[in-house]
Amino acid sequence: MKLRIATRRSPLALAQTRWVAERIRAASPGIEIEEVQLVTQGDRVLDVPLAKVGGKGLFVTEVEQALEDGRADIAVHSMKDVPEKLAAGMELICVPEREDPHDVVITKSGEGFFDLAAGTRVGTSSLRRAVQLHAARNDVAFAVLRGNVGTRLRKLDDGEYGAIVLANAGLRRLGLAQDRKLEVLSVEHSIPAVGQGALGIEGRADDARSRALLATLEHGPTRVAVEAERAFLVALHGSCTTPLAAHARIEGGSLQIDAMVGAIDGSHVVRGGMHDWVDVTATEQAIAKAREMGRALADSLLEQGARALIDEARASSDPYVHLYSKPN
Repeated sequence: MKLRIATRRSPLALAQTRWVAERIRAASPGIEIEEVQLVTQGDRVLDVPLAKVGGKGLFVTEVEQALEDGRADIAVHSMKDVPEKLAAGMELICVPEREDPHDVVITKSGEGFFDLAAGTRVGTSSLRRAVQLHAARNDVAFAVLRGNVGTRLRKLDDGEYGAIVLANAGLRRLGLAQDRKLEVLSVEHSIPAVGQGALGIEGRADDARSRALLATLEHGPTRVAVEAERAFLVALHGSCTTPLAAHARIEGGSLQIDAMVGAIDGSHVVRGGMHDWVDVTATEQAIAKAREMGRALADSLLEQGARALIDEARASSDPYVHLYSKPN
C-alpha cells in the first residue's frame, strides 16, 4: 500500500510531514510513503510581507493542486496557513494533537520583551503580533522579517534585529527551542494566530482509504479548539491584512476561547473571551458548539467596534506603513 503526501519543501514543512508519516507507519506497518515536495509562491517571495502578495493561500494553493490533479493523496499544512475555504471536494480529514501554540520572543542575550531597550528593532511580519506587542510597549521599532525559521534566526544572530518573534511550535518541531534563550508570551500579551501550533491534513472528501489511515492521528480536543478559532475567522472574513487572533483550548471539560482585532496603526485593540462546557467525546456536537462559540465571539467583538478596524485594514494599500516605523 502506498500513500503520497504533498508538502512544501521548507525545513519546517518537511519536519511536520515526516512527523505525520512516522505516526502513519506506526499505525499501518508496511505502508510505503512518498513525499511530493513542492515550492509554493509563498516560499519564492521572501522579500515582501505576505499581506502584500496574497496572504496565507500562497502556502496552500499549489500544494492543494497536487491533490486535485492526483499527484498526491493527502497534504500536510500548518493550520494557521489554511484559508477560510478549501478547494471544491477537499476536506481537512485529520487534525492531529497540537504543539505549543504560543508566540515566543528570542534575543541573543536572553532578555525578555519587557527588558528590551527602547528603540530595539523587533522582527516580525505578523501584524497580529506587532499590534498586540505595541499595546504593551510602544517604544520599540517593529520591522518586517521574512524567510524560514533558520533564516530568521540567522538574521537575529547577525545583528539585523535586537529581537524576533516566532511561533514556539515551529522551533519545537525543528528541535531548536532548547538551543535558544526565549520568552514564551502569555495569551494576555499575544493571542496566537488562528490554528497556530496545529496541523491540518487535507484530502479528498471521498477518499475513505486516506481517512482510515489517519484515524489514529485525529485528536478531538485539538479539532474542537481549531473549529472554534476558524469559525471566528470565517465570521470576520479575516485575512493577513487584518490584525486578528483567536486561541481556543479545552480546560477541565470547558472550551475557552480568547480573541482580538486590532487597528493597523496599533492605536486600538478590541479583545474578548468566552467559555462553556463541551463533551469532546461527542465529536459532532462538540464541533457544532465550538463553531457556535467562535461565531458568537466574533459578533461580540463586532459590537465593540471591530468592523471599523477590519474595514480600515482592507482599505489600506500598505497595512505595514503605520506601525512598522519609528517607535513612538
